[in-house]
Amino acid sequence: MSEELTRAQRDYAALVERGLSLDLTRGKPSAAQLDLSAPLLGLPGETDFRAADGTDCRNYGGLRGLPELCEIFSGPLQVPADQLVAGGNSSLQLMHDSIVHAMLGVLPGAERRWADEERIAFLCPVPGYDRHFALCERYGIELIPVPMTENGPDLEVVERLAAADAGIKGIWCVPKYSNPDGVSYSDETTARLAAMPTAAPDFRIFWDNAYAVHHLTDEPAEIADILAACAEAGNPDRAFVFGSTSKVTMAGAGVAFFGSSPANVAWFLKYAAKGSIGPDKINQLRHVRFLKDADGVRELMRRHADLIRPKFEAVDRILSQELGGTGLATWSAPKGGYFISLQVPEGCARDVVKRAGEAGIALTPAGATHPYGDDPRDSYIRIAPTYPSQEELELAIQGLATCVRLVGYERRG
Repeated sequence: MSEELTRAQRDYAALVERGLSLDLTRGKPSAAQLDLSAPLLGLPGETDFRAADGTDCRNYGGLRGLPELCEIFSGPLQVPADQLVAGGNSSLQLMHDSIVHAMLGVLPGAERRWADEERIAFLCPVPGYDRHFALCERYGIELIPVPMTENGPDLEVVERLAAADAGIKGIWCVPKYSNPDGVSYSDETTARLAAMPTAAPDFRIFWDNAYAVHHLTDEPAEIADILAACAEAGNPDRAFVFGSTSKVTMAGAGVAFFGSSPANVAWFLKYAAKGSIGPDKINQLRHVRFLKDADGVRELMRRHADLIRPKFEAVDRILSQELGGTGLATWSAPKGGYFISLQVPEGCARDVVKRAGEAGIALTPAGATHPYGDDPRDSYIRIAPTYPSQEELELAIQGLATCVRLVGYERRG
C-alpha cells in the first residue's frame, strides 16, 4: 500500500469521525447576499403603487410587464426594451412555457406544432445545466450531448448535427460563465450559431443568460449580442433570450425575462395570455424603485461579488494545497457565475460523491452535468460555493479533497 493511500485513508477516517453535515448541492445565494436586497420588502409602499405611465400596479393587466423594468435590464441582457417581456420570478418557468407553446402552437417559421413531429431533439453542450436536461426529458425531447470547448460548444459538431437532422429543434446555451465550467462564448461562436444552416426551419437557440451581470473580477466577460447576430445572418427569429433577477435580488421573489424578435415576442404573448392576465407588477415596481437603473444593478452585483469572491478563492486555494501536483484533479477558475467544475480521474466521480456523502458532505450527484445523468467518463463534479458560510465551505472543500485523494489513490493501487 502506498504512503499516499495510507495517509488518505487516515484522513478520511478522521473526516467521517467529525460527523459533518454540509451541503454544496445547489447554487443558491447565501443569507448575506439576500440581505443586500432587504429594502425590497418595504417597497413600493402603501401609496407608491403606480408605474411610470400611471398604471395602477395593484390591478390586472400588463402582460408584457413594466416597461421601465425592461429598460433597466435591456442592456445587461442585450435585448431591446420593447422586445423584452418581464414575467414572474422564474426564468426556468419561461423556458418551460416556451417549449410547451412550441409543442402546442406553431412557431414563426415552423411547418407544424412540435407535438406533431415524429421526433424532437435538443443539442446539449456538456458539461451543462441539469434543469435544462430535466425540462426536455419531461416532454420526451431527446438530448444529444455536444462537447464544450473554452469558447463554447464544439461548433464542428453543432453545425454538422443541426444541418443534417430536421428533428433537432434547438440548443441549450448558457453563454456567459456557463454552468458549471464558467466558459463565456466567443464572438465567433455566437456568430456561427446565429448563421449556421439548420435542417429544421424552426430551430431555436435557448440563450439562458443567467449570469449576465454575475462577475467576480474587475474584468467582466463580454459576449456578442445574439439577437443582433441572428438578424444580421438573416435568421431574426432563431434565438430566445432568458434572464432573471433570481441571483441579483431575492432568489424566490425576483423577476424573469423573455426576449426575442418581434415575431417571437408576439407568438409568446399570444399563448401566455391564455394562462395569465398579467405578472406581479407590484413586485416589478419594487424592483424598479430599488434598482433604479442599470448602474444600480452593477453596484448591487459588485456587493454580491465582494461576498462570494472569497469563497471562490478559498475553493481554488484549498484544492491547490490538497490536490495540486497529485494528478488526481483539475478544476475551473471562473471569472463569474455560480459554479466551479471539478474533474477527477475517469471512473471516479460517483465514488467520490458517495464517499463525501458518507462523511456528511452533500454534493450534486455525479452525472448531473450530463444528459440523462450519465457522464460517460464519470469524472465531472459540480461545486456550488455560494450558499454555505466561509467556514462551512472551507470544511466541505477540505473534506471533498480528502475524498478525491482516497478514491484516486485506491484506483492507482
